[in-house]
Amino acid sequence: MKKKGLFLILAALTLILESAGTTQAEIIPPQGFGQIGMPAIVLCEELTVREKPSNASKAVETLSYGALFSIDDQVDGWANCYASDDVDAGLTGWVNSDYIIIDPARYKTEKKTPVYAWNDTAAPKVALLDKDTIHPILKEEGEWILISLRGAVGWIQNPEAQ
Repeated sequence: MKKKGLFLILAALTLILESAGTTQAEIIPPQGFGQIGMPAIVLCEELTVREKPSNASKAVETLSYGALFSIDDQVDGWANCYASDDVDAGLTGWVNSDYIIIDPARYKTEKKTPVYAWNDTAAPKVALLDKDTIHPILKEEGEWILISLRGAVGWIQNPEAQ
């Protein structure tokens, strides 16, 4: 009987300690230069990949918000990209650099997370992130993180700073 009671106490303490250390999110660090270039993420709803670095150039593909792809080079506001994981396929084309973020840290929620209009809990809430969503981090400021929200931005509290 004593062994069973001791086991239950230890199990309860383990659960308490595990729940006390649980974070509300995971910060995924930048990846750095990879096998086929530098990772980038689309920040607008749809981004056109073009044959040449010009808005007048023929469209070859469209990438959606949040798409992760690789870039090889940047020239005059354009990024030469690989839109495929197939290294042998070569470069796909060019995207306008104004609509991407290159190698950002990312925020992955572990529970529903409120997003605020500015970095204050008294600010209006502009969104509620679902569990297991990933958003590019645009800026960190003290206890707050500015994230991309499908063409908009919002502030979330940094769980590591709390």
